[in-house]
Amino acid sequence: MATEPETVTSKPEPYRHFLIVVRPTQSHINPARHLAYRLLSIIPSCHVTISTGISAHRQLFPSLSDPDEEITVRQVSFIPYLDGIDAGSSIQDRVERMKKMKTINRKSLSSVIDRLAELGRHVTCIIQALFLPWVVDVALSYGIPSILYWIQPAMVLSIYYHYFNGYDSIILSHKDDQDFTVSLQGLFPLKICDLPSFLTITSDDHPHYKIIGEFRAIFESFDRIKNATGLKPKILINSFEALDAGVLPSMENYFELYTIGPLIQTLEKDNDEKNNDMFKMDDENKYMKWLDSKPERSVVYASFGGLTAVSKRQLEEVQLGLKESKLPYLWVVRKNSRVEGLVLEEDSSNGIIVEWCDQVKVLSHPSIGCFVTHHGWNSTLESLMCGVPVVGVPQWSDQPTNAKMAKEIGIGVRGEVSKEEGVVLGS
Repeated sequence: MATEPETVTSKPEPYRHFLIVVRPTQSHINPARHLAYRLLSIIPSCHVTISTGISAHRQLFPSLSDPDEEITVRQVSFIPYLDGIDAGSSIQDRVERMKKMKTINRKSLSSVIDRLAELGRHVTCIIQALFLPWVVDVALSYGIPSILYWIQPAMVLSIYYHYFNGYDSIILSHKDDQDFTVSLQGLFPLKICDLPSFLTITSDDHPHYKIIGEFRAIFESFDRIKNATGLKPKILINSFEALDAGVLPSMENYFELYTIGPLIQTLEKDNDEKNNDMFKMDDENKYMKWLDSKPERSVVYASFGGLTAVSKRQLEEVQLGLKESKLPYLWVVRKNSRVEGLVLEEDSSNGIIVEWCDQVKVLSHPSIGCFVTHHGWNSTLESLMCGVPVVGVPQWSDQPTNAKMAKEIGIGVRGEVSKEEGVVLGS
């Protein structure tokens, strides 16, 4: 007797809902969006929700009738948590916002998780960005796995790990000797001037003094994860193995690391994402037409990001250097980065100054020959992927380390800081 053929049934995809919790700043929201779209490309059936502070949510989606209204853009839902801070544009506001992160009401994120569950979209994994260690406690209270999204290179993660595990005394005892060299496992030799700036700040009068405590809190949250679960903390790193090949094996005993980069904006992103930028201005047509008129690899592009506080003296020297180069230049100076008394003189015959630009679109333009950058990690990755050499003028945080990496891998040089002036001179 003939037997009936067996019916092969495919197993249904397991339900996955990733909740990405991020600080209310553009430099952290953009990497979160890129991660969200990467997750959707890898696991098309998954759900992804990004939760940022309501102050940023209002800026991202100003047309919402209700400031905490959920909105979906390209399959990614955005729902805010209460950060207790009104939207502000000054650098000092953002520093204060960072200091207050520990006191954010955890109940707000819990209410987001509960709200999603009521909608039939229970969260299966929480991914928290930097400076949100309190998210770990919320995740543990729900029994939801959590993963840190590290938006700096693995090298910087390693430096902080060593600093908090015995190297702080060595670094601090030589903090005033910028040429003193530190040797850390898996890393090329680093001078004090190459380390993240927060490691050598010891004066409580310094506006960034408490930030090292925020990093310490991140590493303390790792201990809470290990104690509660018995597992190594999981970390997603916006980098790739070829770039961080030396450091990754040296960290495997402490963390479960996943390199998922480079996660950067693509030229193919749709208009919805382009429009959801907290600093977008309406001068794209102006600067793109201007770039179209310039010869290949002739233009110097200069930008120092949205969160970097650049001194008036340094901005003056950048302006001087751009003018004296005699090369065409496109310089981005956002309103919130401008300082009192600085006079910006646009040389209409040779350069233009704008408040915002689509950076990947600019770096991908054939007329761009050089990028003068603060070396934020997003900008460093974008210049690397677009094949544009860089001149580094790092200001703070991980930027000095990123500039050192760029020099070591041969994609750029670091501007030399004048010992007398304390800035990179323009001539």
